Amino acid sequence: MVHSGSAFGISRRTLLRGSAVGLVAGPALVACGSDDGPALVRARPSLTHGVAVGDPRVDGALIWARSDQPATLIVETSATESFTDARRFTGPQLTPDSDGTGRVRLSGLPAGQTVHYRVTLEGEDGATSEPVTGVFRTAPDSPSDIKLHWSGDVAGQGYGINPDLGGMTIFSTMAARDPHLFLHSGDVVYADGPLKESVTLPDGRVWRNTVTEAKSAVAQTLDEFRGQYAYNLSDQNYRAFNASVAQLVQWDDHEAVNNWYEGGTVAADKGYTERDMSTLAARGWQAFHEWMPLDPREAVDGRLFRKVSYGPLLDVFVLDMRTYKDANGANTSPDGRIFGPQQTRWLIDGLRDSRATWKIVANDLPLGVIVPDGKTAFEGPANADPGAPSGRETEIAQVLSAIKANRVTGVVWLTADVHYTAAHRYSPERAAFTDFDEFWEFVSGPLNAGAFGPNDLDATFGPEAVFVHAPPEPNTSPLDATFQHFGEVLIDGRSAELTVNLCDGTGAVLFTQKLPAPGR
Repeated sequence: MVHSGSAFGISRRTLLRGSAVGLVAGPALVACGSDDGPALVRARPSLTHGVAVGDPRVDGALIWARSDQPATLIVETSATESFTDARRFTGPQLTPDSDGTGRVRLSGLPAGQTVHYRVTLEGEDGATSEPVTGVFRTAPDSPSDIKLHWSGDVAGQGYGINPDLGGMTIFSTMAARDPHLFLHSGDVVYADGPLKESVTLPDGRVWRNTVTEAKSAVAQTLDEFRGQYAYNLSDQNYRAFNASVAQLVQWDDHEAVNNWYEGGTVAADKGYTERDMSTLAARGWQAFHEWMPLDPREAVDGRLFRKVSYGPLLDVFVLDMRTYKDANGANTSPDGRIFGPQQTRWLIDGLRDSRATWKIVANDLPLGVIVPDGKTAFEGPANADPGAPSGRETEIAQVLSAIKANRVTGVVWLTADVHYTAAHRYSPERAAFTDFDEFWEFVSGPLNAGAFGPNDLDATFGPEAVFVHAPPEPNTSPLDATFQHFGEVLIDGRSAELTVNLCDGTGAVLFTQKLPAPGR
């Protein structure tokens, strides 16, 4: 079942594949009958892909939306669904330059409160769209209960939106647990993963996909990258989740091309005419920022890595382990990079200066999991050498040593990427490198993709797999929801105890780890 949309700009190629309504660069006109013959009137603008909330603060959050024609983004907020005494925020004009997308930061709202919001579009002639509503919570300014979910990997390995299952239902499963925050740990789209209408599984069952033009081939042009996001947001479960849960979004590799790094070249047999990884990443980066609820102006370097504070109990350090990494290879260079110097310094200083009880580090690549890129290269920090830190591990060692030297407590690492769920405890007692304090890293995923694993662990930092849940066969489909995963972090407002639940796609809790508040 292949769908396609019309163009945002009459002479341009289709930007949005899979939307019910396309975009036009000028006023949309429709015919209306009259006694004197047909007349032309302007069509009302329309919100094409729901709304989304991102990067909340104590006084507000970002609201994202997309229009099918040039229009101004309007957001109203209220303490109740009735929208009495609503506050009005006027956002930017949404235009073809950003594929009709845009966002506005809400500010001046009460801390720690449920906020109802209503999004409309105002056309150039004053005509307004039908509203779309949502809800989010502002960050608290006093110790309060917090619930955070995290996971990654959406529509990968040939598994997209399956109409037989009702779409990507894991988002509805998470929404039912009513989290305050969702940390999207990367691979938010699979721009390098074309979909077919059906996939016959090894056991004879058939997986069916809704397929759009953009999802029928690897993304190479900017328009094709945009179509990856449009496809995912055609899923009703995902749209409903976006409207009600504030997101902290990061990226990894599949937003551009598998295992990309700056200056790399795509293999000749992968179906690309544009093989320069940096060019593909630049186009993917633009589409990512257009379609995700984040603002690069709020990142440290105008790109991605940033700290989001959610009250006195929680700071989240959102990392970018993709943009600044060195080339995939043996990963043994003495000046190996995974964060880059600026981000390494920022993370060390930020953790040292944080007054939050818990510091969650959102690492889009696992620290000690060996992730190969072919037979002799490595994708993440680990390099399968159990000895002293080398290659990208040198920056990990810098951060871990600084955490110990600065007596930073309450650091927990959350990641995805490897398509299974696990709890890893890192200890200097087991490690080749010992200048660090014991810590936990929790892995979760995928959300709607093939399930794999588990991978081997690199002993440099002494990881122990306390819990692992992975499928018996590689690339297990989401038809078996027990191998789709998300993680849940609960922080108790009174005791400040942190609990991690590792859950499957049905919502069943597979593993629980409680961590007492530091110093208590």
